[in-house]
Amino acid sequence: MDRKAIIFKVFTRKYQLSLKPDAIEYLVDILSEHEIENDQVQDAMDTYGEAADGCYLSDCTTIVNRDNLEKIYALMQMGGQDHDPTQNALLDPDEVDPEQHLYFVNAAEMPRWLYSNERKAFERSEAKPHLGGTPSARAQFLRDRHNIIKQVVLRNENFSPPAIAGRDRENYLKLTSTKNLLGRTGERFLLFGILTHAQDGRLCLEDPDGKVILDISDTGPSEGLFTEGCFVLVEGDYTEDETFQVIAMGHPPSEKRLVARSIYGHIDFLGKGATTVAEDEQFTEGMHRFKDLTFMCASDLWLDKPKTLRGVRKILDGYVENDFIPLLFIFCGNFTSKDVGQGSGLDLVRYQENFDQLADLLASYPRIASDSHFLFVPGPLDPWGSSTLPRPPIPSSFTSRLTAKLGKVHFGSNPCRVKFCGQEIVVFRHDLMAKMLRNLVGVKPEVDSGDLKRYLVQTILDQCHLSPFMLSVQPTIWEEDHALRLYPMPTTVILADKYERYDCTYEGCHVLNPGTFQGTLFGFSTYYPSTRRSEASR
Repeated sequence: MDRKAIIFKVFTRKYQLSLKPDAIEYLVDILSEHEIENDQVQDAMDTYGEAADGCYLSDCTTIVNRDNLEKIYALMQMGGQDHDPTQNALLDPDEVDPEQHLYFVNAAEMPRWLYSNERKAFERSEAKPHLGGTPSARAQFLRDRHNIIKQVVLRNENFSPPAIAGRDRENYLKLTSTKNLLGRTGERFLLFGILTHAQDGRLCLEDPDGKVILDISDTGPSEGLFTEGCFVLVEGDYTEDETFQVIAMGHPPSEKRLVARSIYGHIDFLGKGATTVAEDEQFTEGMHRFKDLTFMCASDLWLDKPKTLRGVRKILDGYVENDFIPLLFIFCGNFTSKDVGQGSGLDLVRYQENFDQLADLLASYPRIASDSHFLFVPGPLDPWGSSTLPRPPIPSSFTSRLTAKLGKVHFGSNPCRVKFCGQEIVVFRHDLMAKMLRNLVGVKPEVDSGDLKRYLVQTILDQCHLSPFMLSVQPTIWEEDHALRLYPMPTTVILADKYERYDCTYEGCHVLNPGTFQGTLFGFSTYYPSTRRSEASR
């Protein structure tokens, strides 16, 4: 029997796994590499199939690709003949190297996954994103946001009808489309859609089937911040004048990372190889052995101010004296106190010189320069100044000395992602709190600072998006909008904002703002991957 036929038979019939063409070719190459005789092919594939079954069926996927098989092959090699395929040998504390599991992902590098409402699944778009976008892209990215949030809502226990008919079946929440409101005045409904404004300026709710004018004059305060562009759940009565009298408005329920990963764990959203839920759990257990491993995060390093470099030097001295070197330094913009994107040539020369000085300073600490990684994320004032998201990395023409003097330097887009030992860390430099408060719809809630921080965190995580605004408020590149998506919910979100420092955890996601580095205290944040918590530092 042909080798490909044996491979197909073992994986499909015995283990109910579907192999992609590249996976079959990979297995054929493995057999040739190890000079497996024809009469031994089935036994070899049984071993491989058992490993694939143990590693991947637990993650609710039966599709195996080349990346999956390469990962299993590496685990089997490290574990030897007695290796249990369901255990991650990479987490042996005597062998693990955290740097092997540290990846940096820019917005342009992320695969574009579109949610198919018909198939109820994500489909990868192979088309290369265009800066201008195709005519259909403008509607597609909003449709994706709607479909992703709606499938989360319908999966929530409050919106799922019981399988067995009975009294409880009448108590679950039912969504109604705007097209089903006509002719049903006086009845109460629950709607789901996006907040927009009609041409006459009135607030309305829009879904794929139409729109309806909202009357929020009697609506009580709700938790969270609501802006035009947010997807919301609205309960109220449909009136004779064809408006919707809102009784309550709220954000859609969020979905914890573990739940989303258990459904879509086979999808490689970041383009760095998908990991299973089981592997993530093994990583979590292994990280407890690295309690001193940290990430340092600072924002608004105005390099054109001499005191900034003095503050950085003070911090580096403290790390060296205490023998406490972070694995990763995350430096977020702005790296200048004034906009240089539209400035003169002299301004740009000085901007480059400021980075050269920073490179010399960091290189003067040999251990830090050789052992630590450095991630630079641009701010609104950094070249080339633009309000459109996502923003590309700082141009290489300004950072050549950093690249030459630091062996592990990375220049991220805004936003960008860090994948580390099963964790997904989103880094976003934007003055989000101020923009959110400027664009609130309805009556602005009178809440204290602590509630505002919690409401902001709740809003972006419930909206599954870093920028829940209309394009008129926050322009985005349509075909790269997926880079702003927060689904599945990340492990940690760094919201670098000039607003005061805060940190909080919502539905298992830790969100922190390091605050501004400016001032007399040179404040920053220290993140501990082992506990997934952060603390204020100075």
